[in-house]
Amino acid sequence: MTPAFCLLILIITVTGLQLVLASRQIRHVLRHRHQVPGRFAGRIGQDAHAKAADYTVAKARLNMVSLLLEAAVALGFTLGGGIDWLSAQIAYLLQGSIAQGLLLFAAVTVAGAVIDLPLTLYRTFVLEARFGFNRITPVLFVSDQLKGMALGVVVGTPLAAGVLWIMQALGTHWWLYTWVAWLTFSVLATLIYPTWIQPLFNTFKPLEDSILRSRIEQLMTQCGFSASGLFVMDGSRRSAHGNAYFTGFGRTKRVVFFDTLLERLDADEVQAVLAHELGHFAHRHVLQRMGLIFGLSLAVLALLGVVSNDPALRSGLGIPPEGAAALLVFASLTLPYLLFPLQPLMSAWSRRHEFQADAYAARHAPAAALISALVKLFEDNASTLTPDPLYAAIYASHPSALTRIGRLDTLTNA
Repeated sequence: MTPAFCLLILIITVTGLQLVLASRQIRHVLRHRHQVPGRFAGRIGQDAHAKAADYTVAKARLNMVSLLLEAAVALGFTLGGGIDWLSAQIAYLLQGSIAQGLLLFAAVTVAGAVIDLPLTLYRTFVLEARFGFNRITPVLFVSDQLKGMALGVVVGTPLAAGVLWIMQALGTHWWLYTWVAWLTFSVLATLIYPTWIQPLFNTFKPLEDSILRSRIEQLMTQCGFSASGLFVMDGSRRSAHGNAYFTGFGRTKRVVFFDTLLERLDADEVQAVLAHELGHFAHRHVLQRMGLIFGLSLAVLALLGVVSNDPALRSGLGIPPEGAAALLVFASLTLPYLLFPLQPLMSAWSRRHEFQADAYAARHAPAAALISALVKLFEDNASTLTPDPLYAAIYASHPSALTRIGRLDTLTNA
């Protein structure tokens, strides 16, 4: 089989599997729409359960459209000759391989954004609004898009130019030097993101509730965790969904609560949710995931190194014989399909981390408080209580509500 035929089969097969899984999810959720699982009887009402089912189904149907669109774009740019055609047009406009490469990146990025814009608008202003989650205004939406584009130009242009120079100037082992450069950039971005990038989009205020602050600081001291500050983020400007998270690295670590979360949970529940997040740090889950990402990126770049040195393979895959940027664009379009077989393993690993973090939280805060918080979050975020088992096994980064709360119940009764 030719490389082009193999790529065609890969994209069609992965897309087909994803559509089948989404269809299973829709059928399974609708089948259980009218019955609240027994463990949640008295905790979540029938109306909230039905809303979660409808929200899950609406998102799944929109995702099916997105999957088909992504496959069409990937095939159009690769086997359809889109990358080759764009590269040829740009060559007429610019001289200099790095400048040509940057323009190719820009053209593909803009094309992708334009193609995806209708789905983004529908998801934000129709789907999320229908279920009462959207709070972003059209003005704020446009502002976010413009800021994102400006940030992409300011940060992405020098990074892309550096990578293109490495690929052209440092010989056959360019992929190794590129990996080192990407590794360095990722660490620096993690350090500066909380204080320089994120405030461009959201407002962060110190946590003012002195009693809650004292309890959180006591918990962090008990767990041996230090942070540069406790902040409340204005998540309610964009969405009714609630969350809490850590961001940053080393001395830049921050504890961030969505204002919507603090409005919904009491002090015991907030403390339990934070204990769960501290569990991720205690078990070094963040470092483990970073290590995995860095290892996968090295393997992917090494594979690209093999492809770049094989003119026949490049030609067979629809990649212009010359041009480092074309190779990277090809990789960005096709890697999601190539890496799809790893999805179940990644999801299972993530669920294991969630169980470990829950167990850690139960040792440092009442498990009943974490259960109560999770029930509220499941309800407020309209998370389905009855996902399709196969769909969840492949995609779910968190255990199902039934499994997760069932385990916490055993810790409560222990």
